[in-house]
Amino acid sequence: MTGIRKEFAGVPVLKDVEWELRPGEVHILAGENGAGKSTLIKILAGVHTDYEGEIRLAGRRVRFRRPHDAARLGIAAIHQDIAVVPSLSVRDNIFLGREIVRRRGWVRFGPERARARKILDRLGLDLDVSRPLGDFPVSVRQLVEIAKALVNEARVIIMDEPTSALNETEAGRLFEIIRGLKSQGCAVVFISHRLEEIYRIGDRITVLRDGRFIGTFAAADLGPERLIEQMVGRELGGLFPPREARSGELLLRAEGISVPDPGGVRPWAVEDLSFDLREGEILGVAGLRGSGNSELFHGLFGACGGRVRGRIRLAGKEYVPRSPGQALRRGLALLTNDRKASGLVPTMSVGRNISLASLEALSPGGWIRERREAESARRHIGALGIKVRSAEQDILTLSGGNQQKVLLARWIETSPKVLLLDEPTIGIDVGAKNEIYRLLNAWTSAGKGILLITSELPELLALSDRILVLHRGRLMGEFDRREATQELIIAAAMGKEKRS
Repeated sequence: MTGIRKEFAGVPVLKDVEWELRPGEVHILAGENGAGKSTLIKILAGVHTDYEGEIRLAGRRVRFRRPHDAARLGIAAIHQDIAVVPSLSVRDNIFLGREIVRRRGWVRFGPERARARKILDRLGLDLDVSRPLGDFPVSVRQLVEIAKALVNEARVIIMDEPTSALNETEAGRLFEIIRGLKSQGCAVVFISHRLEEIYRIGDRITVLRDGRFIGTFAAADLGPERLIEQMVGRELGGLFPPREARSGELLLRAEGISVPDPGGVRPWAVEDLSFDLREGEILGVAGLRGSGNSELFHGLFGACGGRVRGRIRLAGKEYVPRSPGQALRRGLALLTNDRKASGLVPTMSVGRNISLASLEALSPGGWIRERREAESARRHIGALGIKVRSAEQDILTLSGGNQQKVLLARWIETSPKVLLLDEPTIGIDVGAKNEIYRLLNAWTSAGKGILLITSELPELLALSDRILVLHRGRLMGEFDRREATQELIIAAAMGKEKRS
């Protein structure tokens, strides 16, 4: 790709980008949110067609008018937003738009079923391909999206944050598949904000910054610190800022609490759990998928409608979580792990997304005080460093990191005592992560307590003062920051109980 330029509404997004891809390599595309990575791969995949510049595939100049043209020439894209149809079967999703048909157009379900089974076997998935895909968790849908890319035996496979919904085992399986694709001469474009993944499978790294090509480097020659500097254009002074323990008064105490399983697979997603949280403390909650950590947060936030069992005291008073509204009034706030599905309201502006949880305070007498709402939005935009032209800007025009800051602003506006943060840095770049880490330190310095879930173990270990580890809803151990290691956390998450 040479001289690639792209604008949205007159705003340059890509500026004369040069980029090459070789057979049999995993090429990392790195950069902060808003650097132009997703736009570049959407041009390569035929999604964006109005651009300047040239694409050559195997020496031949090409210009795609639609994604189907790119797919026909062996380019498959797995975008960050999973493009599946939950109401259709697994088989129908895999072959959607590329059905195996007879001469008169009738679909040949038998060959589709056999081929789907073969592809899923490569991915280590044992699924009933006739069941609706919506019956399966997000991690399975992500792997089915990858299966779709394998149907046409593509020469170029683009993977944009493919592990965001996968656990360690599933991600490891994906990396084995990628190595197999490499050995067959397939080129893989890989985008990830997780440094350990970049260096685990990357051969070369191309860095974009503010829509410009910064350089292409051999992964072995570009260490993590230098990569971060290339991405952000400045030194961060270490990804994780220093953290001092500031344990204050008891803020939250849970005694023998049990949270019902929303899926009904077992009676309790969390069972007989006890813990304390103090002012100024970050308490990490670790566990593999299905451990119950996210369900714990929803239970504390009142999303289970009063069905949580056990005893909870919040700021010295009894607390029975019955509804999110009640939780907000008592000083609890929940950042969910999926900002698109259960966080952002895409039809609202940045300012309206910030004020959404505080409408009662901003609307005395039932009428929204727009000046007060606008002042609140401007205050948080400045305090959190949200990169936006104005509070009236469409929320979907912001980068992922800035969208995440908007959600954090929403909950800080409610003046919480306890923040329940479920994957607060998911899908955002290292620069934005560093800014969020500093915000967490500032909030705990002000006396707030934070319960934290993150699937990135280095992040969990660096940010947490103490760590609880759950396995299938039960507490396997509690570790303070001096004794916690990745090995101990993983062992406990897999069911090995900590010995006192």
